[in-house]
Amino acid sequence: MSRIENCFARLEQSGRKALIPYVTGGDPEPAVTVPLMHALVAAGADIIELGVPFSDPMADGPVIQLACERALAHGTRLLDILDMVRQFREQDSETPVVLMGYLNPVEAIGYANFASRAREAGVDGVLTVDLPPEEADEVVELFRKEGLDTIFLLAPTTGESRIRSVCEKGSGYVYYVSLKGVTGSATLDVKSVEEKLAQVRKYTDLPVGVGFGIRDEASARAVSEVADGVIVGSVLVNRIAELTRTPDAIPEQVSEIIAGMRAAMDA
Repeated sequence: MSRIENCFARLEQSGRKALIPYVTGGDPEPAVTVPLMHALVAAGADIIELGVPFSDPMADGPVIQLACERALAHGTRLLDILDMVRQFREQDSETPVVLMGYLNPVEAIGYANFASRAREAGVDGVLTVDLPPEEADEVVELFRKEGLDTIFLLAPTTGESRIRSVCEKGSGYVYYVSLKGVTGSATLDVKSVEEKLAQVRKYTDLPVGVGFGIRDEASARAVSEVADGVIVGSVLVNRIAELTRTPDAIPEQVSEIIAGMRAAMDA
């Protein structure tokens, strides 16, 4: 079993749901990322989604766009992100790490080269926002050979045929985008999420994580009651933005948000 499979299996046995924080690698400076990852795990994170900074993050709202700009201002590249994962693995061999980003940086270094380097660094899964399932067969097969899960997005507007395609080609977990819009968008309708997840589960036994719109302990707990995983990003990245002048304080203060969500989800 992969680290992701093991993680969800352990959680299911204990009656708990996965808490999956997203942070942008290299934000606000590269030295912060690995200590932050460890702090998030200590606070109760089960899987970490590590964002690869990109100059045109089309699925992201202003908060994460600015995080990418801060990381890129320090010259943070995809290969630097892989080095961060490698450093993280020196102390943590268990927590799954999923890279989340866009196709261009992967294409720039080559899919085969990336997949090999990602495996060697200790990456478990890859979510490329702009890789549609209809064009993913070769990439999925290449990643699978290197032991990398390929994670796809589903949205409220996704129809039955595409849900089926995503569930057939994806592995690790399915990422359900709970809102129409970009990251950081507003009101979350948990009832609508529950109805859509029932539709998704007709086609897969993969865990389903829900992201976009989870802002606080209450929304994290509500989503955990209908999903297998709770994915939280913008509220963490916004806190990082507030602390750019005191980067040493970031791991502790950002992990406090995760600790609160973990407690609410487990209550």
